[in-house]
Amino acid sequence: MKMGERILVTGGAGFIGANLCRRLIGGGAYVVCLDNLQTGSWDSLADIHRHPAFRFIRHDVMDPFPAGLERMDRIFNLACPASPPRYQADKERTLLTNVLGGKHVLDFAAASSPGAVVFQASTSEVYGDPDLSPQPESYVGRVNPIGPRACYDEGKRAAETLFLAHGEKYGTDVRIGRIFNTYGPGMDPEDGRVVSNFIMQALREEPLTVYGDGSQTRSFCYVDDLVDAIVAFAVLAAPPAPGPVNLGNPGEFTIMELAELVLAITGSRSGTRRLPLPPDDPKQRKPDIALAEKLFGWRPRVALREGLEKTIAYFRRLA
Repeated sequence: MKMGERILVTGGAGFIGANLCRRLIGGGAYVVCLDNLQTGSWDSLADIHRHPAFRFIRHDVMDPFPAGLERMDRIFNLACPASPPRYQADKERTLLTNVLGGKHVLDFAAASSPGAVVFQASTSEVYGDPDLSPQPESYVGRVNPIGPRACYDEGKRAAETLFLAHGEKYGTDVRIGRIFNTYGPGMDPEDGRVVSNFIMQALREEPLTVYGDGSQTRSFCYVDDLVDAIVAFAVLAAPPAPGPVNLGNPGEFTIMELAELVLAITGSRSGTRRLPLPPDDPKQRKPDIALAEKLFGWRPRVALREGLEKTIAYFRRLA
């Protein structure tokens, strides 16, 4: 990335977005953060509010971009709620944020920033409840289009189709990153995802809520590693072919293993409680990251225990 590049981050006040904004500014970029603050937080950007290379615009990607927004060299589209309780709160809006919001990002790129690299934050949820593990980019998934998670899963799948179709039609340099479970400092303690749920319950000496028998697996990527991957992918010379790239940590853990590790690190005696498994909850999550390693030499470096220790320390400071 060159010094002085102008970069737009939609959803930049969210967990991953705020960490990305800091990284880009630290690398010498001028960053415009666009966020409606529906699920993101102004406080997440407190340390860069007054930075001369940072500008914040409160705006919803469901609306066309504001007139007069300057030309950008790179665009990172992270605008969409990512936690199940929040994206299920208004399913129609979640779906449209991915599709209509994505269209507005692409319209801006085509009209105001021709030649810009456009990164689209997709998700491992495009694979649904997979019958193949690990999941390579070639796997087409096993998704329920009318289930409780469909607004997010299908929204992201449709957005991938939209971004690739736009790139084919207009020559836009589109990069699609399928992001797997990510955690770390800066997470909203009440966002409803398993890592934050377990940590907050442990710190409150409440039983950790385990759905099903806890044998379902997830792969957890520390946020610094993920941001490394996003930036490396975005600055890569044009990939040999357009298409998605998995971005996540291939270490695979059961939910019970995660619960036991959180209890051990926090020293909590709260134990666990079991609830029925929600509909369409994936039984396996493990990315095949061979393509990311081949294209831009990326592998995650932070082990789960190390990342949890840093994340728990962050949550303790919030208490």
